[in-house]
Amino acid sequence: MGPQSVSSAQAAVLPDGRRLHLQHGPIDLIIEGFGAADEVRAAYLQATARFRPILDELVAELPKLRLPVTNVPAEVAGPVARGMVRACRPHAGVYLTPMAAVAGAVADEVLAAMLAGRTLERAYVNDGGDIALHLAPGARFSIGIVTDVDRPGIAATATVEAAMPVRGIATSGRSGRSFSLGIADSVTVLAADGASADVAATLIANAVNVDSPAIQRRPARSLQDDSDLGDLPVVVAVGPLSNGEIDAALNAGLAEAERMRTAGLIAGAFLSLRGRHRTTGPPALVAPAVANVPRGGSGMQAARKDARPARSSAARRVAAGSACAHRPT
Repeated sequence: MGPQSVSSAQAAVLPDGRRLHLQHGPIDLIIEGFGAADEVRAAYLQATARFRPILDELVAELPKLRLPVTNVPAEVAGPVARGMVRACRPHAGVYLTPMAAVAGAVADEVLAAMLAGRTLERAYVNDGGDIALHLAPGARFSIGIVTDVDRPGIAATATVEAAMPVRGIATSGRSGRSFSLGIADSVTVLAADGASADVAATLIANAVNVDSPAIQRRPARSLQDDSDLGDLPVVVAVGPLSNGEIDAALNAGLAEAERMRTAGLIAGAFLSLRGRHRTTGPPALVAPAVANVPRGGSGMQAARKDARPARSSAARRVAAGSACAHRPT
């Protein structure tokens, strides 16, 4: 399948001949299926066909999806929108809009479409670092977690096996494309599906926080006039932090992650700030990759850079990605 226009969407198999790239406005997907060539080819065609209307579907319901989840009307129509709302409902005790789950929900929907009637051993849909996974019985994915794309290196590894209740991976943090209330460099979450992982990563990243004069915050609306966060203070800069401040912020985020894991909302998480890390979940699922770093210990110093792009249309709030990277193998 060569490059083609799909109602303003673009679809192309990448030069490696294995992965499919789908892009429409702010939504940018990398897809890979593993199995017989004819099954993979058919799956890619199905993914492309389903991808075609997704952005328009979301834009049509955007006013509803930018409301607090407790105020979203019951008649949300699109399957992606319904997935966003479903993933956010368990967290309705905090201020949250369904937009927190948009990237993961898109990945879930496209994955479901590409699998319909197909036989694949493994597959993934990666929406800017928020990933939906498919694993046939006995299959597994190994994922490298990169906390700083400007200084690539594997900070942690996650191993997802078919028998595990994990089919979604998502990353959030201050240096991603969307605003954060916290100071985490990155928080990677493993959960039952992409949408659930996406919203949990957002909330845990928000919880990685501490009171410090080194942290600069501004109302979200002053940075982007149509932000669904309104006047909530988002982090715009973080200066030098003491080790005590870093540990306090990470411990606050870890407490939220462990609360979610106890409630069955996530399977595990990896939190990173200034080269220090925290993890929750079975060591076989996610573990730091740096030698001699205990769970909850410190590792190499990581320098992050704000990667938030300018956005100028109604579609700009439809895709929330991350500056962190995962490479399933």
